[in-house]
Amino acid sequence: MLGFGLITVFWGNFGQSFFISWFGAAIQRELNLTATTYGLTYSAATVISGLSIMILGGLIDKIKIQHFVLLSSTGLFLAALFMSQVQSVSMLLLAFFMLRFFGQGLLPHTSGTAMSKYFSSNRGKALSISSNGVPLGEALLPAIAVALIAAIGWQHTWLVVAITVPLLFLPMALWLLKISGPAEAEQTTYSHTAAGQADGSRRTLLTDRRFWCALPLVLMPPFSVTGIFIHQGFILEQKHWSSTLFALTFTVYGVIHWCASFVTGPLIDRYSATRLFSFLGVPFAIGLILTGSLNHVYMAFVMMIMMGLGMSMMGSVVGSMWAEVYGTANLGSIRSLITSLIILSTSASPILLGFLIDHGMTANQLLTALGTYALISTILSLFSYHRRIAIPRR
Repeated sequence: MLGFGLITVFWGNFGQSFFISWFGAAIQRELNLTATTYGLTYSAATVISGLSIMILGGLIDKIKIQHFVLLSSTGLFLAALFMSQVQSVSMLLLAFFMLRFFGQGLLPHTSGTAMSKYFSSNRGKALSISSNGVPLGEALLPAIAVALIAAIGWQHTWLVVAITVPLLFLPMALWLLKISGPAEAEQTTYSHTAAGQADGSRRTLLTDRRFWCALPLVLMPPFSVTGIFIHQGFILEQKHWSSTLFALTFTVYGVIHWCASFVTGPLIDRYSATRLFSFLGVPFAIGLILTGSLNHVYMAFVMMIMMGLGMSMMGSVVGSMWAEVYGTANLGSIRSLITSLIILSTSASPILLGFLIDHGMTANQLLTALGTYALISTILSLFSYHRRIAIPRR
């Protein structure tokens, strides 16, 4: 089951911004698009994807995981195939939507929900291991994409991506699911859920004041990281950092993200995700506020190291927390709602930060503002979930 979670997250990287961004320049040249048109098309597709996941993500609670994987992988195959044939803005919008919906959205959602439902006492470790598909993709896929684009062009590269889904991913995923043993949850007597909230429905979530205290911190990491990565050119120019240097910090970011996950998982299983949740914002607050105050070149590494630590915690801590508090019966419905909110925040971040930049905000002010957001959301999270409560299964 761990292998299934890892490869599902890894193949979901084909719908992530860090992978798609390598095709941006070629697509703009091919379709004769301005940066504004390209950016709006991408943001619109992301918003539609986020709303769609909110509606359809809960299906994973109602159908077999094998059927959901087949649906998601077929969608990713068609998305990559369609992307290889894009010839207009309208086709690009549909291709972006399909990639974001099936790649960024449903595949990681499938992995996270499966890990949370399958594992109980080792849920933290399981989510940490499966989430390593992201840093693994960040380390391997950009170089592969650049090489393929140079060798066969961007459209044929997407054709190669499409072929890998039925040829590699789907057979491996179905085989790994087939050989998985019984779920830990079926071997335990207790389910981690909040007293009086065992149903774990979306209504329960949305009427729980603790959720609204936690939400700003849940959305902060993807909002901040997306905004910084998208507007990195502006930050580098104002900080007088070279692009070569910043490319090196990406490697450091990926390594820290990957290594920290092996520590975070056992900590979750020992202390619970709810107790660790508020620590999620601390690395962001420290790294961003310090980087917003100092311009020395080493601050680029400090910022990326801190964000790597925070993003490592994001994947496993937040993923485990919903199962601990609301149980696993309707976990897919809850996770799909959270996933859609996260996707919407990543679509809003480049626009909002771009607006602030256009109206005179400096890079240091921008980073300090994001660090302040991290600090405030961390303080607010202290009034959210703070302890593990177990009640007997019915």
